[in-house]
Amino acid sequence: MCKFDPPKSAPLFTKVVLIHLRSNLLHIVFLATFLTICCGKVQAQELPAKSLNVSRTQKDTLTVSLPTTTVDTSKKGSVEPKKPVLEDIVRRKAKGYERMNQKTKQLTLYDEAELYYQDVELTAGIIVMNYETNEVSAGRIKDSTGTLTQRPVFKQGTNVVEPDSIRFNTKTKKVIIYNSRSQQGELNFISEIAKRENDSVYFLSRTKFTTSEDIDNPEYYFLARKAKFVPKKKVVVGFTNMYIADVPTPIAVPFAFFPMTTKSQSGVLIPTFNDTNNRGYSLQNGGYYFAISDYLDLKLTGDYFTNGSYGIRAETNYALRYKFRGNVNFRYENQVFSERGFPDYSRTTLYNIQWSHSQDGKSNPNSRFSASVNLGSSQFFQSSFNQLAAASRLNNTLASSVSYSKTFNWEPQVNITLSATHSQNTQSQAINMTLPTFNASMDRVFPFAPKEGIKKGFFQNINFQYNVLGENRINTTDSLFFKPEMFRDAQAGMRHSIPINTNIKLLKYFSVPFNVNYNEVWYIKTINRRFDPDLNQVVEREVGGFDSFRTYNFSTGIGTTIYGTYDFGDKGKVKAIRHVMRPTVSYNYTPSFDRYYDTYATDASGNMQKEYTRFENGIYGAPQRNYSNVLGFLLSNTFEAKVTDKDSTKTEYKKIMLLNNLNFQTGYDISADSLRWSPVRVSGSTLLFKEKMNVNLAATLDPYSINAAGRRINTFNIDNGGSLFRLTSANVTMNYSFDSNFGNKKNNAAGEENQRNGGREDDLFGTATDFRDRRKSQFDEEDEDTKPLELYAADIPWDLTLAYSLTYSNDRRQSEITGNSIMASGNLTLTPKWKIGASTGYDFVQKGITYTQLRFERDLLSWRMDFTWVPIDIYKSWGFFIGIKSGMLSDIKWERQSLPDGGRR
Repeated sequence: MCKFDPPKSAPLFTKVVLIHLRSNLLHIVFLATFLTICCGKVQAQELPAKSLNVSRTQKDTLTVSLPTTTVDTSKKGSVEPKKPVLEDIVRRKAKGYERMNQKTKQLTLYDEAELYYQDVELTAGIIVMNYETNEVSAGRIKDSTGTLTQRPVFKQGTNVVEPDSIRFNTKTKKVIIYNSRSQQGELNFISEIAKRENDSVYFLSRTKFTTSEDIDNPEYYFLARKAKFVPKKKVVVGFTNMYIADVPTPIAVPFAFFPMTTKSQSGVLIPTFNDTNNRGYSLQNGGYYFAISDYLDLKLTGDYFTNGSYGIRAETNYALRYKFRGNVNFRYENQVFSERGFPDYSRTTLYNIQWSHSQDGKSNPNSRFSASVNLGSSQFFQSSFNQLAAASRLNNTLASSVSYSKTFNWEPQVNITLSATHSQNTQSQAINMTLPTFNASMDRVFPFAPKEGIKKGFFQNINFQYNVLGENRINTTDSLFFKPEMFRDAQAGMRHSIPINTNIKLLKYFSVPFNVNYNEVWYIKTINRRFDPDLNQVVEREVGGFDSFRTYNFSTGIGTTIYGTYDFGDKGKVKAIRHVMRPTVSYNYTPSFDRYYDTYATDASGNMQKEYTRFENGIYGAPQRNYSNVLGFLLSNTFEAKVTDKDSTKTEYKKIMLLNNLNFQTGYDISADSLRWSPVRVSGSTLLFKEKMNVNLAATLDPYSINAAGRRINTFNIDNGGSLFRLTSANVTMNYSFDSNFGNKKNNAAGEENQRNGGREDDLFGTATDFRDRRKSQFDEEDEDTKPLELYAADIPWDLTLAYSLTYSNDRRQSEITGNSIMASGNLTLTPKWKIGASTGYDFVQKGITYTQLRFERDLLSWRMDFTWVPIDIYKSWGFFIGIKSGMLSDIKWERQSLPDGGRR
């Protein structure tokens, strides 16, 4: 008889009871082996070794124990272990309740629920997570009023979505989103249904995208029926049309592509269509943008007009953090006026090059490179069909400078500078350049001073320097710029100077400086003059080769400072007036260097001789023929008052500057045989109305009289029946800038472009209009956090700039006002969204209105609309623009303009 009775507890074993064991030993062994194999339990994973125990408990009972077979899971065909349901820790929180259902394998979080799993962050009113199927659902809940609140916010990495409800699988990464809201760069997306296939692709249905800040009620949006969205890369949409205030418009595209990367992307720049008066139809500012790298870009744009005019522009920006930054702008225009065959037909080519480069001072403290270049055709800003900047048009000077400086921290310190400069008069079209300029200087050396301590006395204060200046100057005109003739007439030279200085104190109150200057000038070209009997005239020829001359001079003087205070006592607001005078008397002596002078005959007889020096045409001048003894007189004055401060808690008086400076300067030439006294020049400046009005004045007083021809004669004016001094010229200028807060008026963004083009930094001559990008405001941009949201009441923001200039001339007793004009510029913010401005002036001498510009602007939230109008002057024009502010949708715009007739004068 065989009995099988496995116990309930582990380890499992088999107990076999055999009767009549002695009868047949072979049967016993076979039966034990069979039961061991058939009743054993095989496991896929390793378990503790099991045994079949056979023991003699009774005389006729035997327990057998055998080891259990172990299965190697590494062999082919073995069963892999089952992974856990969740692969990471789930962190969660809820204000209402948390409920775990083991039967349905669901976790429910209610009211301000938060769930964090791997890289997913989810907040919502209610969140349900099935940790067996790896599905998560989230939605809103109703508050006490029945309103749905606590919209889900789904964040994975840097992608944020705010839907009405969401359902996603944590394992497959698939997501279904209903009425989602998300932001990528400047664009806000609103989709009815969004489906994510994986980490990188979304499919959207009926999607709105806009740059409006109010995503729930956008003032405009584009509705795409179908779209494919790849985060941080692109959005591809099908048929899309524009809606304004939920009203569809006929503006539509069959498909569109939007790059969504955080880096700049290359792309086409759509041109603007316009109908001009004198050049026909046009396409302007179309081209291509190249995003070369994170440090460099390039924008190529152009214009084309149906009469044959065209323009080409290239603009690049570059920057390297903590090193340098800059931009280069090249503009070329081929302008055609009228049509071929007409008498007013003409063709003009204009160009302009601008380069700005600045270096971070911390990148290399001992060397610095900078550039500010603005050169080109003299008539570019007056005639360009892509620029409308009054300040640039009225400016008569273009200037450029490129320099590199290096400091050697030796003992003494040495500084070197290599630069190139450019100055161009747009009226006369004269151009002056230095290409290049080399300047080196050595720090002061005190050879007789102790290494430590204070320098005392005449000898210890003796010091000298060494300076060298080398230049290659070019004087040319606009028509010869960068042509061979320009370099042929260049002049070069080098000047070495060693100033030796010291000073002493006399009677504790007088300072007496002593200065000796030694100069040596090198030229590579000089001149030679002689009388040519064949031509019967004096001829001058250029002589090549190195030549030089040396000069020196001595100067000294005496000066002091005198303080005077008039005390008004305790009565009245003004307590005292302080007057500070700084009189200075200087003396300068320069000997004669007649050894550098030669003579030449002026006629064939040779009897008429005239002196000249071969260094006459040098860039640093020539050595002085006559010695000079000149006394100089300077009296500098400042006036300030001490008044009671309005703040009664302050114990000290408040200082108010009455006159910043009032200077009187003249000279007396001891060596001159006549007209020894120089005219007295008076200059002064002050600040009024809490330092908001700047007043400058200047006058010239001549002690000598003039004859009938208007020339100065060696007779004092008072001895000729006149006054002590004759007023020959005077000038007064006043500038006043303030705003509604009675603070200093700030310059707008267009002021920087004005200043770069050589004009004023304020809007006294109007604001600049750059048709390449009209999204910038003509007015000061206010801080979004400080903008009022309602209409202004009594406090309406405004600003005002006033300028007045008066010039008087009487050098030949004409006694006339040669200049008398007033200019004004103001801006008024009627509402937070409406701004108006105007710039104008009046010339009292010419009796006419000067350049006038009117400005209007409307802030349409995501859009901007502006209108500029120049109603009079030769630059009469107008321009209208309405478009989206965002750079991503900058091509959504409409603009019209009527430009001046080429700015021709």
